[in-house]
Amino acid sequence: MLSIFEEYLYYLQFEKGLSKNSIDAYSNDLSKLSTFLSDAHIDLEKAGPEHLRDFVIEISSLGVHPRTQARIISGIKSFYNFLIYKNKRDDDPTALLESPKIGLRLPDVLTVDEINRIISCIDLSKPEGQRNKAIIEVLYGSGLRVSELINLQISNLYLEDGYMLVEGKGSRQRLVPLSPESICQLKLWNIDRNSLNIKKGHEDFVFLNRRGGQLTRAMIFTVVKELAKLAGIEKKVSPHTFRHSFATHLLENGANLRAIQQLLGHESITTTELYTHIDIHFLKETILRCHPMLKDKR
Repeated sequence: MLSIFEEYLYYLQFEKGLSKNSIDAYSNDLSKLSTFLSDAHIDLEKAGPEHLRDFVIEISSLGVHPRTQARIISGIKSFYNFLIYKNKRDDDPTALLESPKIGLRLPDVLTVDEINRIISCIDLSKPEGQRNKAIIEVLYGSGLRVSELINLQISNLYLEDGYMLVEGKGSRQRLVPLSPESICQLKLWNIDRNSLNIKKGHEDFVFLNRRGGQLTRAMIFTVVKELAKLAGIEKKVSPHTFRHSFATHLLENGANLRAIQQLLGHESITTTELYTHIDIHFLKETILRCHPMLKDKR
């Protein structure tokens, strides 16, 4: 028989559709809470508001970053809501828990020139060169999350029609257009890919390592960081930087926010509004250029 903790993890996986990384984070955070409560001889299921408050004070006093604190508190709230859902509790001990103010952290945006510099640093004479070029083109050309990129499947590529089927957070699927350059680089990569000795069970993954296995998140981060370093870019660059640059460049060039929301796979438009930060000077110029009462006075 499963413990309530194990039931919760299954609930996160099969009913909420969370990724393995998210489930691991929730599990680790609840383990920390469980250890803290056990020192006070309190069962995880029976903790009261005062116990949870003391735990939050404890992690804050240890210097845990406010953003991490907020994530831990969110996980705790989720767990006790699950207990209510399973009729294990009648009350919500997290009702008065408040997350720390963390503000808006915006990642760096790469300019088009910087992206071109990164692409130009790819050595196509190396076995992984064409693969890496296709990766960068798809990251920037379609704004995929790194998890979506590594799980992209050949059976979900429709290159002749110019789009792909992507599985995002919560196993939600969406159709994403492919740019002509992305299509070209994917076709060239497929030629190199066909020469690999592909591992059993990995036949449908688009991007593979030199041993024929699925690429990991860590490998994508390594590829991106090394290319940014070769290009002489001092900004903090990660796969997410290309996603943010994709959205920001679309918005700056007049794309509709709702369209960007669909492309990024955001469930809420609020997420897109926070995600697509634009320079205040661009906003001012947009108003001057587009507002009907101001256009006549220019």
